[in-house]
Amino acid sequence: MKILIAGLGSIGRRHFRNLIALGERDLVLYRTRKATLPDDELAGYPVETDLAEALRRHRPQAVVVANPTSLHMEVAIPAAQAGCALLLEKPIAEDLHRVDELRRAAEANGHRILVGFQFRYHPTLRKARELLQAGALGQVLTVHAHWGEYLPNWHPWEDYRAGYAAREELGGGVIRTLTHPLDYLRYLLGEIETLQALHGHVSPLELQGVEDVAEIGLKFACGALGGLHLNYFQRPPVHRLEVVGTNGTLRWDNADGVLIHLHLPDAFGGIYAHPSPPVESRYAPPPGFERNDLFLAQTRHFLEVAAGQASPLCTLEDGIRALELALAARK
Repeated sequence: MKILIAGLGSIGRRHFRNLIALGERDLVLYRTRKATLPDDELAGYPVETDLAEALRRHRPQAVVVANPTSLHMEVAIPAAQAGCALLLEKPIAEDLHRVDELRRAAEANGHRILVGFQFRYHPTLRKARELLQAGALGQVLTVHAHWGEYLPNWHPWEDYRAGYAAREELGGGVIRTLTHPLDYLRYLLGEIETLQALHGHVSPLELQGVEDVAEIGLKFACGALGGLHLNYFQRPPVHRLEVVGTNGTLRWDNADGVLIHLHLPDAFGGIYAHPSPPVESRYAPPPGFERNDLFLAQTRHFLEVAAGQASPLCTLEDGIRALELALAARK
């Protein structure tokens, strides 16, 4: 199918390469030419600098929205109104001002909008969801996620101070940029009904009006309490999750992708049961698994959504909810 890619920075290039790897060749590039990456791999593909003209001339069936967060709606709304399926990068926007407009366009085009929260495709996080839905932990009591990663190391080829993640006017800040856990925690445990947060700029990083750390307290509709820590300055990086229930614990580490399930044999005997050592089960990703496999799985799914063969695993409403939570935390 004909696919237009809007934005050719780091994530736009990843989508470009993955589409080619999956056999897609009819690609159109909509860009401002402000990307700091070399253009060699893009040679030979048509380039457009006017979105309306690109949609009119090429009539793409699908559009990948991978430009800076603050510019997402400028592409997503016209593309959805033109009947295109969308792979819309997270967060879906910098604020909620035009969300209803996009929602109406999505309803008109058959809800073919997939939001780019790629951790929903992680094999061991999906296993964690399976275990939770099967009641393997009993009543879930607490959950904690921690994600800290040094911002200047994300794109070593460019000055981090110029990137969207470091700038308020481009929709940056650690809460909006690392919003993945706000999505996958809902995916795992259900709706978040109460949120409280502290955040600020505490490190020497040179940021423009955005936070580099956040501590977010969460209460879930299922009754569980928890917290989410995010930062831009941790070295080496850490991205972990722990879920504790009456019958055991789940521990997941993004570094190796391993999920550990600690099951309490005596859990059904009540809180005063004689303790026995927990039984440990380990779930690892498939051999050879790497980070890009998440994006490849997401792209395969997007092609199915665009072709009308599947419903989005991560819907526009999921994207809106993650943004609402991120904005609430910042407020």
